[in-house]
Amino acid sequence: MREVLYYAPTELTEATAILADHRDKAAVLAGGTDLLPKLNYYEVKPHALLYIGRLGLSSIHNGSSALTIGATTTTADLATHHLVQQYAPALAQAARLSGSVAIQNAATIGGNIANASPAADLVVALLALDASVRLLSHSGQRDVHLADFFLGPHLTILQPDELITQIHVPLSPGKTEFLKLGRRKGQTLAVVSVAVRLQLDGDLCHDARIVLGSMAPTPLRCRTAEHLLRGQKITTDLIHQAATQAIAESSPITDQRATAWYRKKAGEALVQRALLQALDKKEVRP
Repeated sequence: MREVLYYAPTELTEATAILADHRDKAAVLAGGTDLLPKLNYYEVKPHALLYIGRLGLSSIHNGSSALTIGATTTTADLATHHLVQQYAPALAQAARLSGSVAIQNAATIGGNIANASPAADLVVALLALDASVRLLSHSGQRDVHLADFFLGPHLTILQPDELITQIHVPLSPGKTEFLKLGRRKGQTLAVVSVAVRLQLDGDLCHDARIVLGSMAPTPLRCRTAEHLLRGQKITTDLIHQAATQAIAESSPITDQRATAWYRKKAGEALVQRALLQALDKKEVRP
C-alpha cells in the first residue's frame, strides 16, 4: 500500500485549504467508524487523510431558534446531553440505539450524515426534526436542509472541498418518537426505523413528520402520509391510514437483513406504534 499523507489541522481555514488542494483524493476522518473499515478493505484509497478531531467542532448549545450541534459531537454525547434530551428527544433515542458503547463514543453526527446510509439512525431522527447542515469550503459556507442533502446510497451533494461543520435543529414544538427494528435488540443496523413528530393544536394535528429508514435509497420523509394527518383529529383509524400510506411511498429492497416484503409489513406496524407512542409523549416546547 502506498504512503498516505496525514493532516491534523487545528484551524478550519487550514482544513478547508487542505481539502481545496486534494479535493476528491482526500478522505475526512473523525470517529472513523465508517471510514476505517472501508480503508481496511480498500474500498477507498485516498492520497490524504484529513483528521478533523482537533477543530473544536464537538459542541451542543441552544440559541433562540435552534440547537447547534458541532459535526464531531459523538453519538454518546447526543444520547446523554440535557439539551438534546429536552429539545430533540427523538435524536437522543436514535443515538442510544445506534450501536455499542464503543461505537457511540467514537462515531460522530457529521460522519453519520456524510456516510449517507439509508439505515442511518441519527439521520432519520434529524429529518423528522427538520434539521439542516452547514457546509464549509475554502471559498465560503452554505446551509442546506437535510432533506435536500441525500442523492442516493452513500451519495450526497457534499462537494469534495466541503466539510460538514454544524447541524442545526429547529426548536419546534411537538411530540416525537424514534423506533428501530433490527435482527437483534442492540448493536445492529436497522431492518426498518421510524421517526415521527406531531404538533397538536388541541385535538387536531397542526403539523406532522413521518420518516423511514432502510426503506428507500435514502432516509425517506413520507410527505403524503404526513398530509393525511394535518388538520385532522388523530384517531386509531387515521393512524392506520397514515402508516399504510407511508409504506406505499417507500421502496425497500431485499438484502441480507430482511426481505422487502418483511420490511413493508414490519414498517407499517412500526409507524403505527411510533405515532401512538408519540401521542402519549410530553410536548416539547421551545
